[in-house]
Amino acid sequence: MIARKIQGIIERSLKKYPVVGILGSRQAGKTTLAKEIRKGINRKVVYLDLELPSDQNKLRDPELYLTQFTDAIVVIDEIQRMPFLFPLIRALVDKKRVGGRFLILGSASPELIRQASESLAGRIIYHELTPFTLHETGHKRIQQLWLRGGYPESYLSGNDEESFVWRETFIKTYLEMDIPQLGIHVPAMQLRRFWTMLAHFHGQLWNASQIANSLGLSAPTIRNYLDILEETFIVRRLVPYHLNLKKRLIKSPKVYIRDSGLLHALLRLRTSEDLQAHPSLGSSWEGFVIEQIAGLIPESWEIYFYRTSAGAEIDLLLFDQKRKPIAIEIKYSLSPTVTRGFWNAWEDISCRRGYVVYPGEESYPMGSGVSVLPVKDLIKIIEER
Repeated sequence: MIARKIQGIIERSLKKYPVVGILGSRQAGKTTLAKEIRKGINRKVVYLDLELPSDQNKLRDPELYLTQFTDAIVVIDEIQRMPFLFPLIRALVDKKRVGGRFLILGSASPELIRQASESLAGRIIYHELTPFTLHETGHKRIQQLWLRGGYPESYLSGNDEESFVWRETFIKTYLEMDIPQLGIHVPAMQLRRFWTMLAHFHGQLWNASQIANSLGLSAPTIRNYLDILEETFIVRRLVPYHLNLKKRLIKSPKVYIRDSGLLHALLRLRTSEDLQAHPSLGSSWEGFVIEQIAGLIPESWEIYFYRTSAGAEIDLLLFDQKRKPIAIEIKYSLSPTVTRGFWNAWEDISCRRGYVVYPGEESYPMGSGVSVLPVKDLIKIIEER
């Protein structure tokens, strides 16, 4: 069992908020985490899995069933299958408003977010559970995590081939079963082609017209497909930072496949040797590091990239709680350097702290507030002030 970093945060939320939601993509480990949290709860815990017909049957009269458990924590897994429960949960919470009445788990969908935000405003806090991160697995198996990705069954597979087969099955199931169950109706084959196209554009600026022309689809259709993948935690849309500067700034977002293992499956990269020989090596590493950093930083921090038409660029730009910028360059090299474009961007934003993240072992200063930082020491980005 690999301990999840977010567990303590969720347990604290259960003491304060009547409803706590754990959202994340399918197979990220939400159910396993909920069962671990159950072990540390002294109150009665009622667990309902809405994928089971027997548990669905218990909720034929949901008010009659749920009003039995005023002193228990009710865990509802796959709640997007019964979105009509949200108004009832609100009414039950308002009758007895204490911490930890309900723990709800679900894959994101427009219906899930809309219903919860309308019905449970002020009563719920959300937490996102990502696949495993380097902070959770430890840096000694970084190559395994990078190649296979962080979905527990992929990462923990007996070998690379078993992991690859699991990811192929995940992609097929996601397209043919999970998406329709969320109430989203798109042709599975078209979405697969789009997802594969995104893998080849991983880390590049989003250009809906270019991708639409390549697939023979309209730009609005392509934008809808991107929204679907983003709302189900498959894709990260990294937006550019806009400052009131007299500069021509890039306004298009950059798009990444969030899990490196899914990226490699879409690119047909089965082994580390396949990955090392592929043209997407550098962009794969960049996306992998971005996800590790995004999984570490507090929810209050903001995350962007920065680029101007003149070539000034920062791969990742963070703003902490005090709105102080932190510039991060990501290099897959044991002797990393930065270009003049980085220093121009550094001056544009008046940065005082920055890092060049690389796969090496030693930290050392590069000058002007910038340090070279091994990927295994990413936590220092948060700890250093």
